[in-house]
Amino acid sequence: MDLGLKGRNVIVTGGSRGIGFGMAEAFAKEGANVAICGRTPASLGKARDSLSAHGGKVVAEACDVGDADALKAFIEGAAASMGGLHVMVNNPSGFGRTDDEDGWKAGLDIDLMALVRAGWTAIPLIEAAGGGSLIHISSISGLMASVRTPPYGAVKAAVIQYTRTQAVDLASKNIRVNCIAPGSIEFPGGVWDDARQNNPALYKGILASIPHGRMGRADEVGKLAAFLGSDAASWVTGQTIAADGGQMLS
Repeated sequence: MDLGLKGRNVIVTGGSRGIGFGMAEAFAKEGANVAICGRTPASLGKARDSLSAHGGKVVAEACDVGDADALKAFIEGAAASMGGLHVMVNNPSGFGRTDDEDGWKAGLDIDLMALVRAGWTAIPLIEAAGGGSLIHISSISGLMASVRTPPYGAVKAAVIQYTRTQAVDLASKNIRVNCIAPGSIEFPGGVWDDARQNNPALYKGILASIPHGRMGRADEVGKLAAFLGSDAASWVTGQTIAADGGQMLS
């Protein structure tokens, strides 16, 4: 499907693997230039090589998104290298699971404040390009009770609320803001890959809750992100779309 993204410039934070890479790859397949960041040089290099095969310009740099200065420098540098910015995808998570100081700090610093700070830098760049799109990655945990992971669910709910606020605030700048709430997505080295190997009871319980009978894939979230970042979604803003195979329905 041609979404009209050829030549558009896209940044995906946390884009070296998993859902982040799935989104970066979806944009790259549509002909967009893509910039990704991550914390592991090996996975960044592998992701860069794979994305480059689609023909667009690729920027891949190490960046700790919890470091405000480093995040700002990455976004500004990536936009300069690509020649502007049209789409900003905020993806990383600190996976704050435990209801203690460390769990809440991880969630607030990475899931929420890295997203907020990325916007502070990216929004003027997107406006200068004539408008575009912000896409935030939340979770179905932000749409329902999150008993196993209280901080994670709470900060993901905050992301959903902030999406609505930004959508209203940025409409006059021709910037749309939407949110994706993935369900249980399995990929090598991810949370559910680990659970399958080390906590089979939890894995089987979650699997049984998904009407389609399987975990989701990163590329399925990626295709949704590419749609939301394209002009095909020109009248979609302020929305949170669950990509969960009906997991919340059961």
